[in-house]
Amino acid sequence: MNSEGSATSKQSANPTPFVEISRADWAELGHNTELPLTEAEIAQIRGLGDFLDIKEVQEVYLPLSRFLNIYVSEYSKLHKATSNFLGERSAKVPFIIGIAGSVAVGKSTVSRLLRELLARWEGTPKVALITTDGFLYPNQELEKRSLMHRKGFPESYDRMALLNFVADIKSGKEKVQAPVYSHLTYDIVPGKFETVSSPDVVIIEGLNVLQSPGPDQEVTLSDYFDFKIYVDAETKNISKWFLNRFHELRESAFTNPASYFHRYAEMPLEKALEKASEIWQSINLPNLTENILPTRSRATLVLRKGDKHAVESVLLRKL
Repeated sequence: MNSEGSATSKQSANPTPFVEISRADWAELGHNTELPLTEAEIAQIRGLGDFLDIKEVQEVYLPLSRFLNIYVSEYSKLHKATSNFLGERSAKVPFIIGIAGSVAVGKSTVSRLLRELLARWEGTPKVALITTDGFLYPNQELEKRSLMHRKGFPESYDRMALLNFVADIKSGKEKVQAPVYSHLTYDIVPGKFETVSSPDVVIIEGLNVLQSPGPDQEVTLSDYFDFKIYVDAETKNISKWFLNRFHELRESAFTNPASYFHRYAEMPLEKALEKASEIWQSINLPNLTENILPTRSRATLVLRKGDKHAVESVLLRKL
């Protein structure tokens, strides 16, 4: 997807389904829209080790939320017209956005931010955000299946439960529940669920949400998505961000004795960072290259980040 092109947009020399829009040109699309968030609200949304300031929100995410709002509005009209054509009663069906990308690339921050921005647009006051972490198998089950070293890989998820969850949302079911995952204990919280109740928009965020169907699958998760976003960056930058975040967590969340990773807060820094590098090389990097990165081409829109975590350009699928 290396690109070159005009002043208003860039198109790849090789065949591509995307048009690449520069940061400056993309920012122009939202210049007449008032920013509904304060500095304090943005600080609360920003993830550990991620970058997000008012300029980034104003120039990148405000135009994106406006663009998504147009999609939601047109989707609602199309759904109503289709129901009328078929002579069916038009039930409320949420607009579903899938957000994918590597560990440490900042997709959770993007998801939280879009939830807040979309909820402030007319017509979408109720926006739900669900992460696929809740559909990981419990650690006990992962141990039983010898999958703890592949946590985050597609096979570590209860994919049928996740598929049924999203299918229920898309069918207009009034209340749907998702399991809750604790990053402190690094496990599913037994008996705890998050309820999604008649939302206007649902954001589904996770590593592998844009995967193609497997050999024995007729449908896949992304078949239920109305818009797909991939948060992209060079692998060397993601690796750096992962190690930086690990370092910050070692000084904060890992110091809690209840943390699954508390042992890293107690060992010397150099040894802890060596372990972090080993985790990246043996788990997160292979998952990125084998499973996550290949799904980028299935996105509707790609946010391409530079080495400072800021978005440098936007790839938009051609209509």
